[in-house]
Amino acid sequence: MWRYFVGAGAALLLAVAGMFLFRGTAASRAELPAAPAAVAEAAEEEALPDEAPKASAKTREQKRFDRYDKDRNDAITREEYLLSRRKAFAKLDANGDGKLAFEEWAIKTTDKFGGADKDKSGALTRAEFLATAPKPRKAAPKCACPKPAAKAEQADEQE
Repeated sequence: MWRYFVGAGAALLLAVAGMFLFRGTAASRAELPAAPAAVAEAAEEEALPDEAPKASAKTREQKRFDRYDKDRNDAITREEYLLSRRKAFAKLDANGDGKLAFEEWAIKTTDKFGGADKDKSGALTRAEFLATAPKPRKAAPKCACPKPAAKAEQADEQE
């Protein structure tokens, strides 16, 4: 019989302790700090525009035209048009003789194969072929917003 009394007492003590713990954590929650006065005033003064800002009127083709027109005379000469092709050819022409041999054209692929063929057998195993997979590109950040700490430092400097 005394076991029942001890069990009931323990349950009652746990319930009371739980109640105190719950009230203690609820009361100790930190509230968010108020916005600095300078930031709050600036936010109130700036009115939002009626409509979203528009992109520039330049079309995609106009931008492409401007990339080719190096001297900005609104005309693309043959030299300007072929300049990007000449640069690409010059990168591939390893010996600079003005002729592009197959080995020069395929040098990047040949080097990649040679680097992946670790046992120099002339053939790639599955594990070696896996090393030739292109690396995933990191996505560029879309927003260059300042970090919250930087905003707080700027507000401190203004005061």
